[in-house]
Amino acid sequence: MNPQTVLPSEAPSAPDCDWMSDPVELLKPPPTDLPYDDGEPLETPWHRSAMNLLIDSIACHFREREDFFVGGNMFLYYRQEQWAEENERPKFRGPDFFYVSGVERRRPRLFYAVWDERGHYPNVIVELLSPTTEKIDRVDKRALYQDTFRTPEYFLCRPQVKTLEGFRLNEHQVYEPIKPDKRGWLWSEQLRLWVGPWNGTYLGETATWLRFYDEFGRLILREDERMEQRAEREKQRADVAEAETERLRRELEELRRQLPSRQ
Repeated sequence: MNPQTVLPSEAPSAPDCDWMSDPVELLKPPPTDLPYDDGEPLETPWHRSAMNLLIDSIACHFREREDFFVGGNMFLYYRQEQWAEENERPKFRGPDFFYVSGVERRRPRLFYAVWDERGHYPNVIVELLSPTTEKIDRVDKRALYQDTFRTPEYFLCRPQVKTLEGFRLNEHQVYEPIKPDKRGWLWSEQLRLWVGPWNGTYLGETATWLRFYDEFGRLILREDERMEQRAEREKQRADVAEAETERLRRELEELRRQLPSRQ
């Protein structure tokens, strides 16, 4: 794939991504037998693929780092308060996409539990809207992510990227809209990337997807796209080398024909 490179307006500078909320304090160890799957599929194939596309892109982009975790549609357990009753269970949400900085990347996780992550809540959350979830995403989850998680950036996207909205915590720890640029892209200070639509084919489905772009407007590639791009460059180099070899062979043949024949 050869996405068009667009030079954006000057991208705002980004703060340090290593962010965490107040540590979670517990009176007793949390339960370890927590459920991690409710068996409910995502709303549509687009939702499932769009989530995986975001996760794969960030995992590839930060492939040299070991201090982050990126996930989606997995149980994210949290408790700001200490649980008081013996049978009380932790609360959870399941963001469609979330990125956390400052945690161990490779540690196996069936779920994400804040108390196992030194109190680190997500730095970025993306919810892919649907008619059945939009009200919850806009009201309940927005309040939770703002007041409890204190997630610095929260994005909302309708299928096919018909609308894209972003919110960032201000100095009063209240979400305020992120202003889009002239392309409708939103700048993520936490990821230091643009968030915007991309028209293309993913997992055999041609659609408009939500993708990440670097500060110069270049598409953030998945690992398979990066390998395809590398293979294409290597093929081009091989083709150039083969053409040069053929040119030299023809020149040598021409020189031989011009040499006087021996009697």
